[in-house]
Amino acid sequence: MQTWRLIQLESHNAFMNMAIDEAILTARIENLIPNTIRFYQWTPSAISIGKNQNVKEQVYPTGLAQFGVDVVRRTSGGGAVYHDADGEITYSVTAKTSDLGSDGTAVYSKIYSSITDSLRLLGIPADFVDSDGKNCPNLTVSGKKISGSAQTVKRNTIQQHGTILLTVNIERMFKLLRLKGFDCGLAAEIGKRKITSVKNELKHDISKSTVVNALTQGFKAILKINIETSELTPYEKALAKKLYATKFSTEKWNNKIHVNSSLSTI
Repeated sequence: MQTWRLIQLESHNAFMNMAIDEAILTARIENLIPNTIRFYQWTPSAISIGKNQNVKEQVYPTGLAQFGVDVVRRTSGGGAVYHDADGEITYSVTAKTSDLGSDGTAVYSKIYSSITDSLRLLGIPADFVDSDGKNCPNLTVSGKKISGSAQTVKRNTIQQHGTILLTVNIERMFKLLRLKGFDCGLAAEIGKRKITSVKNELKHDISKSTVVNALTQGFKAILKINIETSELTPYEKALAKKLYATKFSTEKWNNKIHVNSSLSTI
């Protein structure tokens, strides 16, 4: 049984979170670290956009200024996502394709099976929803999305990062995210019918440590691995610092315009 590394729950700003994920991916490609699961949060709240999106089409600048929200471009695909500082836990799973799988859909299914098992431990039944060609696979509860994610694959190494919604402020979300063809008020009404959270389903608050423990157990059980808690290596820390300064915090990276852009969808 393989032993994977676990980076315990921590909080960084948007640019450092993405820099750390890329540093872990690079270190795994170079075989400097084992397969790694990381849990993190975003301080301040942030929006991450997919690598091929046009940032100007994804967000309301007035909302960003009002709520003090950062915007960062991911190296993974998918749509724009609002990451609330207190309302979610984000995970990243980084592994060799020989250990996790080379088919993206199969990897989504395997990781979401882990999260489904985790939510079951919390008393929440969730269902896997495959990609429909427009949206990445996700998890739903009674038809409402509770977890979404995106992937990147490089040199036989795959990284999937995604969210677990602990609470959700729909009104704020759609004062920040643009939804094609709808103003923020109508978008929020649609969001209420399509998005849920751990708190909504349980009808009470739950501690972040409880959720993290459930996620850890889910990954162990479904991926059939041992997990050893550790920290980033000096190499990863130095690389993350460099990527933060030269890539993820720069206007050149975050505001570059891609031809094949798409608006966020629920």
